[in-house]
Amino acid sequence: MYKVLVSACLMGRKVRFDGRAKTSGHPVLERWRAERRLVPHCPEIAGGLAVPRPPAEIAGAAGAEAVLDGAAAIVTPEGQDVTGQFVSGARAALETARSQGVRLAVLKDGSPSCGTRSVYDGSFTGAKVTGPGVTSYLLSDSGIPVFTEDEIDAAEAYLKSLEHEEPEEPEIPFWGLGADS
Repeated sequence: MYKVLVSACLMGRKVRFDGRAKTSGHPVLERWRAERRLVPHCPEIAGGLAVPRPPAEIAGAAGAEAVLDGAAAIVTPEGQDVTGQFVSGARAALETARSQGVRLAVLKDGSPSCGTRSVYDGSFTGAKVTGPGVTSYLLSDSGIPVFTEDEIDAAEAYLKSLEHEEPEEPEIPFWGLGADS
């Protein structure tokens, strides 16, 4: 049975910057929970950030790849650099995914960690730019597809496609043995 990494806030855990959850009642998540497929994870907590905490955004809308390359920072409205915690949390999410046999992720869109389709642009005005957060980028770049909380049906379809793939026949080496052997 394949596992699914899921943002802890979507599972009702109060780990968001404001101390709240963004609980999803999607029936697929509920079924996956009952099947023990879900691996809840909060990259910000894993990276050492507290709850509550100031909001943070990728400065200058530079993008997750720039953050991971050390060319951009994730900052709070007061200018505190929290890049290290976000990168550490992203790496922890990847390690958790690998150690648990995760094959896909469902993450909360918008944050500089879990944003999948868009993240806030660094201006702290509510404006967004297209692109992933650092955790979403790192997971995707490592071959783990990431879906938003609005794409759970697509995530389920992807998981079903994985489970219905026929296992490959093992290759049996031909050693050149004759018919007499």
